[in-house]
Amino acid sequence: MTTTVAAEGAVRLRITEIFASVQGESTRVGLPTVFVRLTGCPLRCSWCDTAYAFQGGHTRELGAVLEDVARHGLRHVCVTGGEPLAQKGCLALLTALCDAGYSVSLETSGALDISGVDQRVARIVDLKAPGSGEEARNRLQNLALLGPQDELKFVLADEADYAWARRQLAEHRLAGRCELLFSPVEGRLEPARLAEWIVRDRLPVRFQLQLHKILWNDARGR
Repeated sequence: MTTTVAAEGAVRLRITEIFASVQGESTRVGLPTVFVRLTGCPLRCSWCDTAYAFQGGHTRELGAVLEDVARHGLRHVCVTGGEPLAQKGCLALLTALCDAGYSVSLETSGALDISGVDQRVARIVDLKAPGSGEEARNRLQNLALLGPQDELKFVLADEADYAWARRQLAEHRLAGRCELLFSPVEGRLEPARLAEWIVRDRLPVRFQLQLHKILWNDARGR
C-alpha cells in the first residue's frame, strides 16, 4: 500500500509503539490490524491497562510513521493511546492514513472533542462510567456527533456502572445512533454476569471481551 506525502515533515508525533496484531475490541474484532499507539493521556482511569503509554515514547515525523505502517502490509489501521487526540498531530495522522487508502479507526476516551476527526475514520469512543473515576471528564457534546460508522464503548466495573450505562442509553437516546459496546473490567466484573444482565434487560448493545487479552494476556505489542 502506498502513501502520499504532503508537508509531513511539519507534523511530529510522540509514538509509544507501532505493531501488527489482531484487533481485540470493537466490531472490527479479529481483523489483522496495524496499531499506532500515541504517547500521553490526560485521564487516569482506575482500570487503565495501557499506563505504560502515559510517558516516554519517541518523537517521529509523520512521514516516518506512515512508512512504518506501510511496512506491515495490512489494510486496517487503529490509532490508539493513551489518548491520541491529546496530540495536535493526531488529526493530520488520521487524514494521511485515510488518504493512503487504509481503513482507519480511532480509539479515544471521549474526553476530547472529536469534531475535527476526518469523517472517513471510524471513531471508537469511550463513555467513562463512574467506576473509572473519570466520569466527570466525559464530553457529552461528542454523543451528538456520532454516526453509523462510529461506536460507543462502555467499560463497566460493577452493577452500579451497568445501571449508569443503561441510564445513558435512555437519556441520550443512543439506540440506533451507532454501534453500542458493553465490556466488563477484567478482574472486577464477571463477564457472564454482564452478559446475563444485557440479555435480561434486552439492551440493544453488543457484549464484548478483549480478545487480545484472551490470546496474549497483557503482553505489549500484541
